[in-house]
Amino acid sequence: MSEAVDEIVGPPALEQARGSRPAPRAGVLGACDWLREGARSMLLLAPRWERLAASPWQVAFQVLLQIGLAVLLQRILILDDAVFVWKSLLSGWANAMLTLWLCYLIQPDPRVRRSPDGAPGAAYLYTLLTAQSTLFALLAWALYFYLVVRTNVIAPGGAWAPWLIWIVPSLWSVLARLAVLMRAARPLAPLRTIVTIAVVALTTALGHYLAPSPSAWRAPPAPEAPEEEPFEVSQEMMEAQLPLLGDQIDALKPQRPGVIDMYTITFAPYEGEEVFRRESSMVADVMARRFDAAGRGLQLINHRESAETLPWATPLNLRRAIEGIAEIMDRDEDVLFIHLTSHGAADGELAANFWPIEVAPVMPPELKGWLDQAGIRYRVLSISACFAGNWIAPLAADGTLVMTASDADHTSYGCGKKSALTFFGRAMYDEQLRTTTHSFIEAHAAARKIILRREQEAGKDDGYSNPQIKVGGKIVPVLERMNKRLAKP
Repeated sequence: MSEAVDEIVGPPALEQARGSRPAPRAGVLGACDWLREGARSMLLLAPRWERLAASPWQVAFQVLLQIGLAVLLQRILILDDAVFVWKSLLSGWANAMLTLWLCYLIQPDPRVRRSPDGAPGAAYLYTLLTAQSTLFALLAWALYFYLVVRTNVIAPGGAWAPWLIWIVPSLWSVLARLAVLMRAARPLAPLRTIVTIAVVALTTALGHYLAPSPSAWRAPPAPEAPEEEPFEVSQEMMEAQLPLLGDQIDALKPQRPGVIDMYTITFAPYEGEEVFRRESSMVADVMARRFDAAGRGLQLINHRESAETLPWATPLNLRRAIEGIAEIMDRDEDVLFIHLTSHGAADGELAANFWPIEVAPVMPPELKGWLDQAGIRYRVLSISACFAGNWIAPLAADGTLVMTASDADHTSYGCGKKSALTFFGRAMYDEQLRTTTHSFIEAHAAARKIILRREQEAGKDDGYSNPQIKVGGKIVPVLERMNKRLAKP
């Protein structure tokens, strides 16, 4: 009978007098004791209740520790500036209330450490579950930072990420939670055991699926962009545009006998995204500087700022540009380079937009037909768009090198309004071909690795873009001879 009284009242003096149980500690040491027993319960070991003291301060400390760590870890996940959302602290309390109610159902008297029938007191049970939950959250976050952020073993959002980082620790935490509660509910009626399992299932569903707590941080609101004035096509603009393509073709430098010259066309038909205009200009600059193509290139761009100075990027202008260059170059010796950059569709369509002017999209068979009709033998074709792998098969030929920013089933990345360049354009041209190599094959191989890493870091959630390349056997020696000349000081 005295043993039962000791468990209910639990006076420290009596425990110390017996010498069989250590007295519970207060303050920070007591908080560490709760975390230690929480770790034991994670391993499905029975908690040592006699080592713990569930004072109001200890209960408050464990609750605040859990909230504080969640806020801190959520902030670390956001690399840029973030704004604290204090209202998020007001949500998610349904789980806490349900758990607290369940603890009092198991043991209504909050003053006891352990009752005569073996059930721990409500305050003790709730504080241990809180400490256990904190440790499981730390485990999940540690897995995330190690597997995704630090080592890149798995991509964020990849197929195995939810299993390794979220589902496995969550299932383990449910099992450990049930182990603690079922030990406590074991002496009770079967109905209470059933209620225990039901409440754990409900709180798990609420926390992970039905009503997850919002993040305590969010990105700051983007500054509002100034409204652009409507683009208007004037008579003066039309008159300036009509002869523009012909004049620029006539101004191209002639081919040099015995020299493999590179002629270039960059084509950016989507006016709505500034990134395509920047990429077109950047690629044209790289080709002029690194491939001795200065004076042998055309830029076809749909943009209001160049509407009177550069030919518009329309299918008809692209065909005429190919035909015009074919009349100037040595079609059996020189190389024509074409870079297309825009949004892409799953059927291979290259999107075009120049409102209020209606511009038709370009399709792979059309480009192939125009090149064949012009009789251009050697071609380097670059398509920077989503689902660009659809262009590989239609354009492939012995005298052609064709490369794309993605395969036929995936989107590329970096074509939004905030992007300076697409991921493909930046890695392939601005970083590799501009400074490192003259080989399209080497540059593409290096760019694939760079793009994979950057897509993982950016959190691309629909799979690796998987840039593609197809090299015809007859163009390889031509490019090698040209690169050998370009490599000479």
